Amino acid sequence: MLTNPNFIDKTGTSVPNVTWPVRVGDEWQTLDTKGLFSRKKVVVFSLPGAFTPTCSSTHLPRYNQLAKTFAKHGVDDIVCISVNDTFVMNSWLADQEAQNITVVPDGNGEFTEKMGLLVDKSAIGFGKRSWRYSMLVNNGIIEKMFIEPDLPGDPFEVSDADTMLRYLDPEAKAPQEVSIFTKPNCPFCIKAKAELSAAGYDYEEIILGKDASLTSLKAITGRDTVPQIFIGGEFIGDSEALSVYL
Repeated sequence: MLTNPNFIDKTGTSVPNVTWPVRVGDEWQTLDTKGLFSRKKVVVFSLPGAFTPTCSSTHLPRYNQLAKTFAKHGVDDIVCISVNDTFVMNSWLADQEAQNITVVPDGNGEFTEKMGLLVDKSAIGFGKRSWRYSMLVNNGIIEKMFIEPDLPGDPFEVSDADTMLRYLDPEAKAPQEVSIFTKPNCPFCIKAKAELSAAGYDYEEIILGKDASLTSLKAITGRDTVPQIFIGGEFIGDSEALSVYL
């Protein structure tokens, strides 16, 4: 049962004035609406909870992945808001290695309630949580909102990073996903990573012995040497093949 089944698009209004206690290292600090949004262009996305499936597999990772592309379109920060406490949000951020995202622990649900998007998920043991949405905020004013449809469950259709990117620029092209299998101190791996960076590619590095085994590499690529590179879902091959590709 939704606490507010008739979600209101707040485009053109100011973001709610809220202060949040946050944990930074071993100290308590204060984060507020003015500090987050004043004189900035900020992309915000809100979700039901840290460590939950869609939030962890798709929603947050894609915003983190597209951060440089958003920056090219004038976005100063990407903010994730969830009705969780600061310790949970900090742990989730570290677990996701999402260094491009600022997390806001709306633990009391005050911001979310003022947005009219606090929902009751007691049926699954969550209590009050945020409905999934995203918005573009310019100097504290909501320029555009994407609110998920009021349907049962947890719809995820319009608050994703790619939809927001298309709003900013219908012609924008998201960067290709790049993965590279490496070993520590491998000179060919170092060379390949340098070439990818020089060509403007961000990449996910899978280090054998840490993130995957030689068996895993052979199962995926049919080869047992490193580096092995994938770009946009296409298997490129080793460092020599990458040089040819680039």
